[in-house]
Amino acid sequence: MRKVSLFIAMSLDGYIAKQNDDLNFLKLVEKEGEDYGYAQFTSNIDTIIIGRKTYDYVVKEIGAAHYDNGQRDVYVITRTERPQIGRTTFYTGSLPALIDKLRSQNGKNIYCDGGAEVINKLLKHDLIDEFIISVIPVLLGNGIRLFKEGRPEKILELITAETFDTGLTQLYYKSRK
Repeated sequence: MRKVSLFIAMSLDGYIAKQNDDLNFLKLVEKEGEDYGYAQFTSNIDTIIIGRKTYDYVVKEIGAAHYDNGQRDVYVITRTERPQIGRTTFYTGSLPALIDKLRSQNGKNIYCDGGAEVINKLLKHDLIDEFIISVIPVLLGNGIRLFKEGRPEKILELITAETFDTGLTQLYYKSRK
């Protein structure tokens, strides 16, 4: 069965962005030639699920090809209908129904790249199989929390913890079903 994987970075105090969706704190750990396992991770996925705000930010900062490289399907979770662009679908339906549909199809794993609203909706329905969380050595003080209140308790199994000379620590957990 296709797994749903979260691969995301957060500050030590649990924020994935500042209030204004600013992700500049990620630059603290940028290092030429170091992708923290991202290329290896994305080689095992062929579908991305992402919230509309995160999608818009990344498209503005990096470009649409970061997600839609012609080799994978992209589902942007949104409340506003928009026409499909390439392999990018703007999805307004039920997120659990989308995951069920994707898991019923053949393919590689499914990558959730945020944002917090999408992640927490997936958590409410127990739909994330593995968590790869990179902790950036900074305390932001406020912003957008990775894990919001109002979701069920979830027990995870630590698979690995890896530290890097930039101060980043990457935690890999599997969901206990």
